[in-house]
Amino acid sequence: MSAFLRDYLIVILFALLACGVVGGFIGLGAIFRPNRPTAGKVQNYESGVDPVGDGWSQSQIRYYIFALLFVMFDVEAVFIFPWATQLETFGYFGLVEMVIFIFILALGLVYAWRKGVLRWV
Repeated sequence: MSAFLRDYLIVILFALLACGVVGGFIGLGAIFRPNRPTAGKVQNYESGVDPVGDGWSQSQIRYYIFALLFVMFDVEAVFIFPWATQLETFGYFGLVEMVIFIFILALGLVYAWRKGVLRWV
């Protein structure tokens, strides 16, 4: 067996050992923990308010789209900050690249605005 495969075998053995130890501790916890369920313990907790209804509700897709737009512009901020701190290093090439990046994001924002995604109803 080559040294390359032997190194991977050691990694696999340690991963199996780790899974076995974790599984063993979870199993021991399941065996030795007290189990006295009551109606109050198994009831859903909603910020101190008694739950109303069956707990299943249909979410509208616009909230998901709104969250994706937030993540998109949050990632934009993550890319713009390091660029702004090193603007002199990148020169005109960096400026042109960032203008293209912001333009593409602005197109996405205009598209979402035209589709009515930004209306909070």
